[in-house]
Amino acid sequence: MTTILRSINKHTTSNHLIVLAYKNQMAAFASLLTETEQKIVQKAIDRDIKQLILPQLDRFIVIEIIDAADNRPALEEQTRCTAAKTIAIIRKHHLEEAVLLDYTNDNLSASYAEGIVLANYQFLKYFKNKDTLKSSFHTLHLLEELISAKDIALLNIVFEGVCAARDLVNEPLSFLTAVQLSEEIKKLGQVANFSVKVLDKAAIEAHKMGGLLAVNKGSNDPPTFSILEWKPAQAVNTKPIVLVGKGVVYDTGGLSLKPTANSMDFMKCDMAGAAGLIGAMYAVAKAELPVHLICLVPSTDNRPGVNAYVPGDVVTMYSGSTVEVLNTDAEGRMLLADGLHYAKQYDPELVIDMATLTGSAARALGSQGAVFMGTASDQTKKALLQAGVETHERLVEFPLWKEYAEQLKSDVADLKNLGGPAAGAITAGKFLEHFTAYNWLHIDMAGAAYLHHEDAYRTKGGTGYGVQLIYNFLLNYTK
Repeated sequence: MTTILRSINKHTTSNHLIVLAYKNQMAAFASLLTETEQKIVQKAIDRDIKQLILPQLDRFIVIEIIDAADNRPALEEQTRCTAAKTIAIIRKHHLEEAVLLDYTNDNLSASYAEGIVLANYQFLKYFKNKDTLKSSFHTLHLLEELISAKDIALLNIVFEGVCAARDLVNEPLSFLTAVQLSEEIKKLGQVANFSVKVLDKAAIEAHKMGGLLAVNKGSNDPPTFSILEWKPAQAVNTKPIVLVGKGVVYDTGGLSLKPTANSMDFMKCDMAGAAGLIGAMYAVAKAELPVHLICLVPSTDNRPGVNAYVPGDVVTMYSGSTVEVLNTDAEGRMLLADGLHYAKQYDPELVIDMATLTGSAARALGSQGAVFMGTASDQTKKALLQAGVETHERLVEFPLWKEYAEQLKSDVADLKNLGGPAAGAITAGKFLEHFTAYNWLHIDMAGAAYLHHEDAYRTKGGTGYGVQLIYNFLLNYTK
């Protein structure tokens, strides 16, 4: 993580300062400025300038004017986006650390800190001159009177989870094979103290996980099936909550080959569902939330190798159901189905799967949110929706009407892996539903997982979508 948060009791005259205030609160921070500076700031405020930087003898003061908003979530998102703009100023002036002063009386320190930390994220691993490209800014100090040291520590943990997920998504297949993904999970487990068990190809074959093995047939690299578990002594749930993440580390489409331009060239992101859940598991375990949580990550790449599965094949899944393959690019649902069936052995209270599953979901919502659907209770759905509002990782529910299952009927097998030309996100969900027998929610975050241009604090590349959504959902659940 490029930036960390630290607690501080008070600031000094040598600290660089970031001042948050509403338009009419000039008097609250006037004592920080000279008389001339006060006039400069007031004139800027009168001209509706929202951001300015004042150089003083030993420090810089960044003034951030926040607009009032109709509701708390909108106010927090505006604050995150404001913070993201500040990073350019901070880097330009080579500031290394600063103290945040929040005069809004609305306790926006956490939201601003999130914007700073996530906007300052960088993935520089493969640059020769990474040291010169690295942001100078490394520490944001928050006043303990506004946010406790404990809450600051928890913020750091959650942002570590987001950045870990981004790192995984940004890694190329030349490094992050399915086997290497399992190794990275083990490293995160050691830091956050959750257990990790990895099924290798022999174990996957012994379990007869036909969906995962079919997708893997065209690859030279073996698949993995990682099982992450956090089981604290004082867990509030007697039955575990299970997460299932799509871990396709690279997707060519298989023999149903994708075009390279604007499609295959960024398909290293096809494991973003798994990455988001791994990051959430990291945050939950390191924060020691009292919830028994299991995360399953079936993983492989999808390639058109010599023995690749082909359209027309019939695959016997881990559940015993047979699937007629009509499109080898509808591969995520094949391995997710095995993961969802594996979850049954835990007699789970709830199962949530997350995946970059369909172009249909991306076309429906773009990068601004994710599609979800499922058979869990309305109360559980409402809680997940609320977590999405709180974190700005927003969700829109799609229906799972029984009529959509008609599109999955096959002439030669129990079902086929592709529906019709319409409602692709829903028919993918209906396919997955076939392998569930418990309270279940499916999140299709294909549009939100990876950006081709930065969007405020969501940097170009992997966004880490889902980490905060799932963490906040589970945090609220424990309360």
